[in-house]
Amino acid sequence: MLFYFLYPLAGALAGLLGGLLGVGGGVVVIPIMVFLFTTQGFPHEHIMHTALGTSLATIMLTSLSSLRAHHRCNAVHWGVVRRIIPGILLGALSGSWLAAGLSPTVLRAIFACFLCYVAAQMFLNSKPKSTRRLPKAAGMFGAGGFIGLVSSLVGIGGGTLSVPFLTWCNLPVHQAIGTSAAIGFPIAVAGTLGYIATGLSVSGLPAQNFGFINLPALAGIALFSMLTAPTGARLAHRLAIPIIKRVFAVFLVLAAARMIWSLF
Repeated sequence: MLFYFLYPLAGALAGLLGGLLGVGGGVVVIPIMVFLFTTQGFPHEHIMHTALGTSLATIMLTSLSSLRAHHRCNAVHWGVVRRIIPGILLGALSGSWLAAGLSPTVLRAIFACFLCYVAAQMFLNSKPKSTRRLPKAAGMFGAGGFIGLVSSLVGIGGGTLSVPFLTWCNLPVHQAIGTSAAIGFPIAVAGTLGYIATGLSVSGLPAQNFGFINLPALAGIALFSMLTAPTGARLAHRLAIPIIKRVFAVFLVLAAARMIWSLF
């Protein structure tokens, strides 16, 4: 029963940091879920898959509130969303199917590398220069496929990839963030469906799982992250965010190092 209280704490932390730093909840909750699932004695070969699938399921629920907020502020470029969604859906589904065929060791290594990428972005505060226009249909499909594939593979909503891409394509920053929030929902839906479908035929999963989605973790994390995200957003206007981002970047590197160490 203790873990049913720890999941809400993880969700509260994810929502707070997400609102404060603009990072996707998956970056925070996946390392926490891996630790909690390991402590509970979940089968080692299913821990990483369950963490990734559950992360996407939480994003599917929490991204709706973010999407509505950006839409009310007219910050969503729906033309971009319509053009990129076909690639996003195919990529996210493909990512979940690809993840099902990979060993937990490979998935941990991929996620650890992704944490280092996010940490470098935060520490350097790098922003791509707006030098291009949005690509044509084929280019948008390819970009959507790549963003969806990687996002599903590492259990995130895609903002870490889609915001730099849209900014690079000369979309205003506030529109890039709002449009990325809209893109995150189909990524999470397609990825969640993929992790459910690929997990239903797997034996030895915990009794509380639905495919690769752990239902108690989903409920606790999704609910409490939605409650604390607005607090994080308010704090973002009062605190020294560049310093906090650098501190959090160090945390991500340590989390990545711990994951890599666990491989040996």
